[in-house]
Amino acid sequence: MPTRRTKRGAERTPIAGDYDVLICGASFAGLAVARELAGSRARVMLIDRYEVGERQTSACAAPTEWLVNMGVQDSMRQTFDELVIHTPHGTSRYKLPFTFTTFDYRTLCELLDDQNDASFETAKVNGRTGTTVHTDRGDLSAPLVVDALGWRRVLGNGYQPPDAPLSRGLEVHPHGSSSDLEIWIDRRYVPAGYGWSFPARDEVRVGVGSFDPRFHVKDTTVLLAGDLERDAVRYQGNWIPHKLRDATEDGIFFAGDSAGHCLPLTAEGIRTAFYFGIALGRELRAVVEGQQTKAAALARYHAFSAEHEWKFRWLLRTQKAVPRVPPRVLRPMIRAMGTQAFVDWSFSHYLQIAPPAFAASGPPAPVRADETLAA
Repeated sequence: MPTRRTKRGAERTPIAGDYDVLICGASFAGLAVARELAGSRARVMLIDRYEVGERQTSACAAPTEWLVNMGVQDSMRQTFDELVIHTPHGTSRYKLPFTFTTFDYRTLCELLDDQNDASFETAKVNGRTGTTVHTDRGDLSAPLVVDALGWRRVLGNGYQPPDAPLSRGLEVHPHGSSSDLEIWIDRRYVPAGYGWSFPARDEVRVGVGSFDPRFHVKDTTVLLAGDLERDAVRYQGNWIPHKLRDATEDGIFFAGDSAGHCLPLTAEGIRTAFYFGIALGRELRAVVEGQQTKAAALARYHAFSAEHEWKFRWLLRTQKAVPRVPPRVLRPMIRAMGTQAFVDWSFSHYLQIAPPAFAASGPPAPVRADETLAA
C-alpha cells in the first residue's frame, strides 16, 4: 500500500490565493477535470488531503478501453475477458464482450496528474463561504469550484451513514495470484450485496460490499479471504454512494462520488468518475476560454448528469430486487442469463452508460511554463 507522504508540521505552511478554477479532490474525478483544462491557460489549483495517488479507496478495476483512452496503460496490472459468478448452488462463467483490467492506483493517478498543468497542494477542505473554500492551511477562492471530494459532499448538502443511500465496502490485499475475476452472490457473506476477488498480478483484492450500510462487512471479508486461503491483510474500505445526486448546487460543480456518480448494483465508480469528470472539465474549459458563461456551464453540466438518471434508477431497482430472489432460484437465473447473446447485449448496454469513446480524443496538450511566460 502507498506510504503516507502528506505534508506535516512545519511543512504545512499557510496557503491562499485566487484562481480561475479550484478543484477539491485529486482522485479519479478531480484529475479527469484537471486533465480537460490542460493548455487552456487557466489558473487551476488542485487540492487534496493526501498526495496524488496516496490513498487507494477501491478495488481499482475498469474496462480496459477506458484505461487505454485515458492514456494510463502503464498502470495496468492484469486483464480479464471472463467474469466468474459464484452462488451457493453453482458457478457460471461469462465470456465478456469487452475486457476489464485491474490497475495500480498510485501509478494511474500519477499518470493522470502528468496530463494536467494545474498547481497542487495538500490541504483538508473544511467547508466554504460562497466560492471561497476553507482549508486547514488557509482560504482559496475561484469563480469555478469543483467538489470531487467523495461521498461526504463537503461543499454541498451532505449526509451521514448509516441513514443514507450508501453501500459499505471493505477489502484485503494479500499477496498472491489468480487468473479469474470473480464475484460471489452468497448470503453467507452478505445478505444484500456481493463478494469479490480481483487479481492484480502480484496481489489479490478480496472484499465484500453490502447494499445495506448497517451490515458490518469485516467478519465476512475475513471469512471470504479464509475460504479462498488468502491472508486477511492490508485492509481498505469506504462508503459507496448508490444514488445519483444533483451535479450542481449553489453555484458549485460536483463530480464522482460527491454527485453519486457510482453505478448501483455493481458499485462501479471509476469509469463514471472519468466520464463525468471529463464532461465537467469540458464545460469549465468553455467558460475560461470565453465560449460560455458560468451559468450556462452549470445548466449544461447539470442537464448532462441528469440525463443519466433513468439508467441509474434501473440499476438501483435491480440492486433492490436481487436480495429478494430465493437462493434456489438465483443459480438457474444466472445460468440462463449466461447465454452469449444475452451477455453481449446486457454488458454492451452497461458499458454504454459511460462509453470509453467519450475519452478517445485524449487530453489537450499542456502548455509549457516558457510558453506561458511568453504569452
